[in-house]
Amino acid sequence: MGCFIKFSSPAILFMFLSLLLIPTSAHVQVNEGGYISAVISKKGLDFFKNYLINKATSSIIPLELPDIEKSKKIPLIGKVHMALSNIIIYSVEIDSSYVETGDPDLLLAVSGATADCGMNWEYSYGSWLLPTISDSGAATVLVEGLEVGLTVSLKEQGGIVKVILVDCGSHVRDISIKVDGGASWLYQALFEAFEGKIKSAVESAVTKKISELITKLDSIFQSLPKQIPVSDIASMNTSFVRSPVLSDSSVEVEINGLFTAISGTSMLNYYHKGFESSASCSSPAKMIGIQLNENVFSSGALVYFNANRLHWIIDDIPEKSVLNTSGWRHIIPQLYTQYPNDGMNLYIAVTSPPKIHVSEHDIGGTIDLDMTINVLDSSEVIPVACISLVSLIENLSAAHNIQPFTNFIHFLFDPLTCVYCAS
Repeated sequence: MGCFIKFSSPAILFMFLSLLLIPTSAHVQVNEGGYISAVISKKGLDFFKNYLINKATSSIIPLELPDIEKSKKIPLIGKVHMALSNIIIYSVEIDSSYVETGDPDLLLAVSGATADCGMNWEYSYGSWLLPTISDSGAATVLVEGLEVGLTVSLKEQGGIVKVILVDCGSHVRDISIKVDGGASWLYQALFEAFEGKIKSAVESAVTKKISELITKLDSIFQSLPKQIPVSDIASMNTSFVRSPVLSDSSVEVEINGLFTAISGTSMLNYYHKGFESSASCSSPAKMIGIQLNENVFSSGALVYFNANRLHWIIDDIPEKSVLNTSGWRHIIPQLYTQYPNDGMNLYIAVTSPPKIHVSEHDIGGTIDLDMTINVLDSSEVIPVACISLVSLIENLSAAHNIQPFTNFIHFLFDPLTCVYCAS
């Protein structure tokens, strides 16, 4: 069977093409209730790690630190009150980072980072013998050897994944201060008085900001929909069925993945559980591998069949003479004699839920059809023949068969866009 298709559902097309275009080299097992599985490889984790670090860095810069005050006794001068204000980290450069996965947590670490800070300083001192002396100015601080580490846990709760911050911390190895203006003794005094406080302030501010970002990330996960509409009658169940599985080099997630009617009718009892399959590919490592259980296809077919949407009328095809009794005068003379020069149409109906099967090396399906040939005599539609067909679609997983595969998917899930189909 061939179909000329006008695509109108890119979301459906993308979802099914993922099975062909993003192969996985890992063994995937879909447990009870999960029909779509995705494996994020080490390469994919590194990509997401770099993306998250860049987003986190851009979101926390500029980072304002709290003001710091301290009094210090300085030889020959006496007790000096010093204060730092408007302390702002305005740039961060990251030297290296890595991500580690393992049961049950995920670790992300940044090391060798540097940060540039700007701040204002002021001091004052005096005694009962001398008037109060004060001064102020600006300074820059270079933070070196900044290390940041965080551990998160990913837990499934009620069909969504919760991101839980298990541990978070940062450490500053060294700082250097450049003072603009001030007395000659000021640099040493500032360094001695504020080195520890500046380090502590940077560490606390960075740790607090990262904790806030993890909370925001968790909020994003909580807002992910559990159902995604794909048409006016069908939606996909995208709820997670278990907590992500973390191995040494990958993260595996599973969603329900079945289609359901918008009315809420569930198809879960229609399918066999315990599906297990493996897929391998010798191509270079991919970031993400996606595997779809054949029940994903079957659930969509069943929803559309139960909604009485797998039938349509064909009354316009490239060969115009086929849909006119004059084109049949030499093949079926009686038809032309009884209905001279009358128009015709084809009514095609799927008579049972299409059966889709997926194996390691092949995708195929079976569609039972009834094709009724109608004559349009004045305002009356007269059926003159009915043909029962069994359409077998096989070997759709090969790269050269991507177009027939997409045609097959749209034939099932968007039949109203099918302009011409012929057996």
